[in-house]
Amino acid sequence: MDPLTHTLTGLYLGRAGLNRLTPRAAVLLMLASNAPDIDVVSLAAGPAAALHWHRHFTHSFACAPLLALAVVTLVRVAGRKPLPWVRAWAAALVAVCSHILLDLTNVYGTRAAFPFSSAWLHWDLTNIFDLWIWTLLLAALAGPFLGRLVGGEISSGAARAPRHFGQGWAVAALVLLLLYNGGRAALHARAENLLEARIYEGAEPLRVAAYPGAFNPLAWRGTVQTAGAYYFYDLNVTADFDPLEAAPVYPADPRPVLAALRAIPEFHEFLDFNQAPLWQSAPAAAFEGATRLRLTDLRFGLPGRSAFACEAVVTPHYKVVQSQCSFGFGGHAQTSP
Repeated sequence: MDPLTHTLTGLYLGRAGLNRLTPRAAVLLMLASNAPDIDVVSLAAGPAAALHWHRHFTHSFACAPLLALAVVTLVRVAGRKPLPWVRAWAAALVAVCSHILLDLTNVYGTRAAFPFSSAWLHWDLTNIFDLWIWTLLLAALAGPFLGRLVGGEISSGAARAPRHFGQGWAVAALVLLLLYNGGRAALHARAENLLEARIYEGAEPLRVAAYPGAFNPLAWRGTVQTAGAYYFYDLNVTADFDPLEAAPVYPADPRPVLAALRAIPEFHEFLDFNQAPLWQSAPAAAFEGATRLRLTDLRFGLPGRSAFACEAVVTPHYKVVQSQCSFGFGGHAQTSP
């Protein structure tokens, strides 16, 4: 998820009760809830390194205790005041784990099981930026202040701050966040069931996926893979759909050139990262007899519009003469072997 979501989740974890474990809980928990994103420093090493290290070991549950300890140490040193180490570490650990769990809900996912497994885990429930989650969390941020303002006007005097400021709002926000993601999980399952229950031009689906829409929780982007083609749909889980409304997209076979592509760092990392690959080919006008191969990650958009894609121009002798990759976090690389 985005930094705003993680920061407010950390703040509300403190207000909901973790602030009883340690002083300076608000700062500690907001830092801890963002700590896994320290991997953003990998951007400085280029797009291939960023794709490899982003949401890698810092987003694993095995690393969470170490990150929590690092945050407690930072707050202790910066604040120059003692902390109850064990209780502060336990609170920070909850916040770090909240980050990993929230990131699991979106299409990018994490390698949460590292080092036991390097598999990408993603539940495909939400986008990285979710308007409804923002609305919920910001309402819980403003609620206590508005309540104090109204209370002060009614009592015609300065309202005394409650002992547990914003606790009720914080608990409500966290509970509603859980319910929201639970509801999205049910809608996601419904969308995938709709896709699995159809026949596509006489072929059964081998793999289906449903990815969240930008705003409407009922709207999903459906992807179907059969033995010979891909199909793409805009779904609303409250309505039926016609499988014939989508034209088939036929994939290319990249196997003859895969070894050459893996020699290119950006392509190598993207091949390992891509969880919903689609290969397409077209003639490369700039090179006689050459083919332009394009690899798309369908989690991040339709073919030609995905934020994560790599292209390569390949000669008839399977030599890569040009390649280009673009990644959604801003990475971009172009090479000419």
